[in-house]
Amino acid sequence: MPKASAFTSAILLAAGVSRRMGQLKALLDWHGRSLIIHQIVALREAGADEVVVVLGHRSDELQARIGANREVYELGSVRWVINSDYALGKTTSIRAGLNGVMPGVGANGAIMMLNVDQPRSAGVIRQALDAHRSASGKLITIPTCDGKGGHPIIVSRSLCHELIAIDEQTQGMRAVTERHREATQRVELGAPELLWDVNTPEQYQAALRASGAG
Repeated sequence: MPKASAFTSAILLAAGVSRRMGQLKALLDWHGRSLIIHQIVALREAGADEVVVVLGHRSDELQARIGANREVYELGSVRWVINSDYALGKTTSIRAGLNGVMPGVGANGAIMMLNVDQPRSAGVIRQALDAHRSASGKLITIPTCDGKGGHPIIVSRSLCHELIAIDEQTQGMRAVTERHREATQRVELGAPELLWDVNTPEQYQAALRASGAG
């Protein structure tokens, strides 16, 4: 296990219904893998010491996919939690994920948060994580492309007590970043994939083309 101060947990949010896509986004093909498997592997290869996948809609099916995947099994340190309140908003999934991260590994560690429908490469995730780890006195790192904020957002574990209290009424994560504006860094990485968000078939196809698929 890495030193407690360097331990990084990743929360992958995959509980939604995918209404606008018309099919479950977690199971979309991404370079020969389902999107959920791609995201898990990318997060682990980028330096996450554990990945906590938050499931809700069709959780049994996704659990089976994750559990049966040899690549995920060999990587290890991947588990899932079930958010039965996923229909109430994304903040319920963030809280479920936070409750699932490994306890007792040091307040100076980091937590990365990414949605399953935001496909990212391990290289870009690693750049964001390295920027967070190397920043002195910063609690939150937001990677950007051409000045626009992207994902994954990375936060210090010392903020867990604040994150666990977020809700939809207080604008979720935004309230935390606003509260700690001076301790938040925006890091320009110049990687368009930081802004990919595949909510619709058109966005999915555009992201595939931009990633070099097909």
